[in-house]
Amino acid sequence: MNIPSERIGVSEIEQTIQAARLLAENIIRKAGQVALDQFDRITCLVEKDEFGDIVTAVDHEAEQLIWDAISSAFPTHAIHSEECGHNGITSDWLWMVDPLDGTNNFAIGLPLFSVSITLMYQAEPLLGVIYEPMVDRLFVAVRGQGAFCNDNQLLVKKKQEIRKGTIGWIQGHAVQHEQRAVKLRYHLDVSFKRMMRLWAPTLQWCMLAKGNIDGIVLYNSEGDDLYSGVLMAQEAGAIVMNFQGNAFKGRNTEPYLIACHPEHRDYFLNTVREGLENDHGT
Repeated sequence: MNIPSERIGVSEIEQTIQAARLLAENIIRKAGQVALDQFDRITCLVEKDEFGDIVTAVDHEAEQLIWDAISSAFPTHAIHSEECGHNGITSDWLWMVDPLDGTNNFAIGLPLFSVSITLMYQAEPLLGVIYEPMVDRLFVAVRGQGAFCNDNQLLVKKKQEIRKGTIGWIQGHAVQHEQRAVKLRYHLDVSFKRMMRLWAPTLQWCMLAKGNIDGIVLYNSEGDDLYSGVLMAQEAGAIVMNFQGNAFKGRNTEPYLIACHPEHRDYFLNTVREGLENDHGT
């Protein structure tokens, strides 16, 4: 079913976000419980692409819970989910769902995974909800209203000596061992105290928002888990920009991003540029 693009007022947008937040907070906990109940008990998994990315029964079960709840409460909204794809509805409202961010970690018994739900309006994220079931952490960000973890406000932190900082690296599945990415990754590794790769991007965005890490460099990684994390970091006070230093807005199918405390902007930009020197493109 296709519906025309909505034209609604600010108050209606706020009401929709409020209702969506209540729904997302409720259903994301239920989806997280599905993963928690089956953690370290996986007996069946399937490779879903040429890069070795996998899917489990938990992905599908958690996804169906979320999909059904959104469809019932917001039948005119578009939905795009990691495994099911798009529901075929045209709307200014778009829900983006990753029912198990960190499936590969989950499958090998590594307790680093989350569930991610984002609500977009006209291609801008307005609501991001991320749940980390292993430690019962519920992260919520609403555009213009801040970011919170279990109702405690999150604020990105400034590192006194950013060279001694810890940063996160995120890359898309298709990047693999692309020479340019490898070169940049190595340069970052030697330019900071530590560079971490969790293979659960939303958790790294939440760590940045909490002040646990000092920045993120993302290399061509777009998906249903991206925008909840970006909003979380932004609402905690981080800047999110592309490799040229321009603020990241809307959606991008091939994003190359830097996220950090505003006062670390120049250091990150210069470090990334040094890592890419003599290359061309992005």
